Amino acid sequence: MKTHFQNTLFLCLIVIAGLIGYNFYIISTRLPERAYSTFLSDIKDDRIDKVSIQGGKIKGTDQNGTPFTTFSPDISHLMPLLTEHNVEISTIAPPKILPLLQDLMIVILLFGGWLIFNRKTKSRSTSFAQQSRYKSAGSNSSKVSFNDVAGISEAREELREIISFLKNPQHFTTLGGRIPKGVLLEGPPGTGKTLLAKAIAGEASVPFYPLGGSDFVEMFAGLGASRVRELFSEAKKHAPSIIFIDEIDAIGGKRSSTNQTGTNDEREQTLNALLVELDGFSSNETVIIIAATNRADVLDSALLRPGRFDRQITLTLPDIKGRLKILEVHCKKVTIDRNLDLSILARSIPGFSGAQIANLVNEAALLAARRKKQHIETSDFEDAKDKIIMGLERKSAVISEKSRRLAAYHEAGHTLMALILPETDPLHKITIIPRGSALGLTQQLPFDEHLTFSRIYLISRIKILMGGRLAEELIFSSQTTGASNDIVTATDIAYRIVCDFGMSKEMGPISYSVVSPDYNNETSHANMLSEQTLREINLDVKKLIAECCQETAELLKGHNLFLHMLAESLLVNETLDGDEIDIVYRCYLNQKSIEKEYHLTSNTRRS
Repeated sequence: MKTHFQNTLFLCLIVIAGLIGYNFYIISTRLPERAYSTFLSDIKDDRIDKVSIQGGKIKGTDQNGTPFTTFSPDISHLMPLLTEHNVEISTIAPPKILPLLQDLMIVILLFGGWLIFNRKTKSRSTSFAQQSRYKSAGSNSSKVSFNDVAGISEAREELREIISFLKNPQHFTTLGGRIPKGVLLEGPPGTGKTLLAKAIAGEASVPFYPLGGSDFVEMFAGLGASRVRELFSEAKKHAPSIIFIDEIDAIGGKRSSTNQTGTNDEREQTLNALLVELDGFSSNETVIIIAATNRADVLDSALLRPGRFDRQITLTLPDIKGRLKILEVHCKKVTIDRNLDLSILARSIPGFSGAQIANLVNEAALLAARRKKQHIETSDFEDAKDKIIMGLERKSAVISEKSRRLAAYHEAGHTLMALILPETDPLHKITIIPRGSALGLTQQLPFDEHLTFSRIYLISRIKILMGGRLAEELIFSSQTTGASNDIVTATDIAYRIVCDFGMSKEMGPISYSVVSPDYNNETSHANMLSEQTLREINLDVKKLIAECCQETAELLKGHNLFLHMLAESLLVNETLDGDEIDIVYRCYLNQKSIEKEYHLTSNTRRS
C-alpha cells in the first residue's frame, strides 16, 4: 500500500512539472499582441506585409518584419480591406481533432467518475466484509473472559449456558428441546452489555461476528438489507457461530404505520431482512444472535417475540455486593493501599454503573500518580469520587465571605434535617468547596440498597432538600438561586408521591402519571385527565410542599444553635465527614443539656 501511494505521488509530481513547463513554453513563444484598432490603422497606412487567419485569430508581420497577433470580431468585413491594400493573406483551417478531443475528454471524465464511485463502493463492501469476518477466541489479542465480568452473576451464568449450547448442542436437544436463537441484553449504559459480548468472544471457541447496529444503515437503498443477508450467510457457513449486534435499536426500532420515504424506509427494509433471517435458521444451523440495547422500549414487537429473541436478559445497576466485586476486578490492575477497605468504598458509590466504577479506579490511580504516591489511598478514591459526582474542584474561584457563609448555612440546613428526621440515609460528607457549578454539597450514603421507598422516607427527603433554602431565610432573611436544583428535585418527588405512588390522601391510590405519547403513537391515559383533576393534583402537590416547608422551618428554629455551630465548623474546615458531623452534634447535645440544667438550677434558686 505504501509503494502504491509513493508511485501515485511520483506520477502526480511529474504531471504537475509537465504542466508548469508547458505553460512556461507557451508564455515564452507567445507573440506580442496588437490592438485591433491599431491593426486597422496599419492596414490603411500600408504598413502590414502579410497575415495568417485562423477563425477570428490573426497572426501577421508588418513592413519592418515584426510579428504580432490580434483578434478580429468579423473577418468578412476585414477581408475587402486587406485585399484593397494588397496584404498577403493565408488561411489555416481549424483542427478537426479538437472537437473529437473535447468529446473524448467528456467520456474519460464520465468513465473516471464511474470508476472512482465503483472503487469506493467495493472498498466499502470490502471493509464491511472485513469487519464482519469472525474473530476466534485464539486470535483475540485483548482476551476478555467471564472472570473479568463481575456484578452481574445471573446474566453471566445465562450466557455461559449459551456457550454450552454451541459447544455441545446434542446434550440439550436429546429431550426434544431446541437451542434458543437469540438473546437480547438490555439495561442502562455502562452495565456491562458489550463487556459480556467480549467475554463470550473470549470464552467461545466458535466464530464470533461483532457489529454495531449503525453498520447496517447507509444512504444507499437496499445496502443495509444486503449486508444483513451477507452476514447471516457467512455465519451459516461457519456454524456453530455467534453474531453480536451492539445498539440494535439503530435498525430494530418500531416500524411506522404511515408511508414514509428516505432513510426510515431503508431502516425498515433492513429490519425486515433481519426478521426474515432470524426465522430462516434451519434446525441444523447452530447460529445464535446476541444483541444489546439500552432502549428496549423502542424495539419492534416482531423482533422481540419468542423464536427470534427467545431470552431477554435485563442488566441493572449493581448493588453493594456487585459494586464490591467490580471494584475487586479493577483494583487487581492497579496498586492499592493494603489498609484500603473496598467494602466502605463500594457503599459510598450507590448508583454507579460498572463503567463508572472502572472510571473511578482509573481516576484514583491518575490522582495518586500525580501526587507521586507508591499506592492508591482512600483519599485518592474520595477525591476521584467527588470529581466524578460534583465536577472538578475550583480552587482558583474567588468567592466572597458572604457567599461562603450563605453556602455554609445552606449545607448546614440540609445536614440538620438529615440528622433529626426519621428514615433518612446516614451522612457521609458535607463541603463548601466549589466544584463544577455547585458551591457546596451534602452527601448521604444508604446502609443498603433501596428497593422500595416509604412515604416517610420520601417526605423526609423533601424536607432535607428544602432545608437549605429555609436555613438561608432563617439566618439571612433572604433567598438565593442556590436552591434551584433542590426545589426541582423536591417538586418531582412530590408529584411522584401524588401521581405515581398513590400516597396522597386527597387523590387516593390512583395513577395520574403525566407521560408523553409513546413510540406507537398511542395516547397516554394522562391525556384523558380533566382540567379539574389536574388542578386538584397541583393543589395537592402545593399543599404537600407547603406542609414540609412549615415543619422544616419549625425544626430549624428549634435547633438554631446546632445550625450555627455546624455552619461555623464548615467555614473553618470547609469539609466535614460523617464522624466530624457526629462530634459537632454531640457537642450541641451537651450544650443543650448544660443549658437545661442551668435553667433548672436557676428556677430552683428563685423558688
